[in-house]
Amino acid sequence: MASHGHVDVSQRATYSPDQLQRYYDRISLPKSYRDHPVTRSSDAAKSQDGLIFLTALQMHQLASVPFENLELHYSSHHTIILDPQHLFHKVVERGTGRGGYCMENSCLFGTVLRSLGYDVFSTGARVNEAAQPMAATKGWKEGRKGMALTYPVRKRRNHMINIVTIANQRYIVDVGFGSPGPMHPLPLIRDEISINVGHQSMKLTKSNIPDNTNPDQQLWCYQQRHSDDQPWIPSYCFTETEFLPNDFVVMNHFTSTSRTSWFTYTVLCVKMLMEGDEVVGDITLFNNEVKKRIRGESEVLTVLTSEEERVAALAEYLGVELNEAEKAGIQGMITELM
Repeated sequence: MASHGHVDVSQRATYSPDQLQRYYDRISLPKSYRDHPVTRSSDAAKSQDGLIFLTALQMHQLASVPFENLELHYSSHHTIILDPQHLFHKVVERGTGRGGYCMENSCLFGTVLRSLGYDVFSTGARVNEAAQPMAATKGWKEGRKGMALTYPVRKRRNHMINIVTIANQRYIVDVGFGSPGPMHPLPLIRDEISINVGHQSMKLTKSNIPDNTNPDQQLWCYQQRHSDDQPWIPSYCFTETEFLPNDFVVMNHFTSTSRTSWFTYTVLCVKMLMEGDEVVGDITLFNNEVKKRIRGESEVLTVLTSEEERVAALAEYLGVELNEAEKAGIQGMITELM
């Protein structure tokens, strides 16, 4: 008779102690955290010590591992692979400054957390495209009365986050949403406002979204605003239902191949900036422009007019080095700078 018991977590992918040390090197984790209780005992990951270490890991990954979709443009295969060992090689071992888009970075991070003994699972989120980089080019404004911004295009779930339980409290941990995303673990507590970066704040609400046919259906909604006098922007919604690795295989296939997915027709690379133990801003390459934002104040660093300039900008501003085969991969693509 087939067993209907739960999957043994020990059968999910993990990284070895040596791999974890190399990951710490990759994210420039300070020495003061290398001997943290979590690194010595998996039991500590489930205590308040675990929250402190989790916060440090998240911020240092965000400041070291870029949120980027370069594999879809600068490669010969234009394919995203979510295997944890493949991601470790790409992000950590290659030493070329690479990161990935949400499912890549969150899969890597979730595997790190599982390896350390954290109580973690992944779930899918439905993104509000008004919170995504191309929103400004489409002129999406405030939505119907009573809402900061409606979800103008909801489509399907296309984002991955991790949910971590520490001392009976669940937190969302997101390392793959770029500058609008949460910079530290956010407790699943309704309407509790947290400071994010600079004047930006964030919170989780429980609400219905316009596409739901059942008005009583309540979803967790991550919202952020740029300052206290600005409207809240609903960025994505999710439930506390665990998604399995094969669920993300399906999500990843659509998100990385569909012509309606903005990842396939834009080039993006974002890295957060830290001062001490604080995230203070970001550097973002979006198509042909590089911007730097510190505590809400932004400036254009350069406008790019050729592939040679964009490849050089990736190296200079974001620390991403592309080899000759990767550089050639964009030839003939809609995203190539001519």
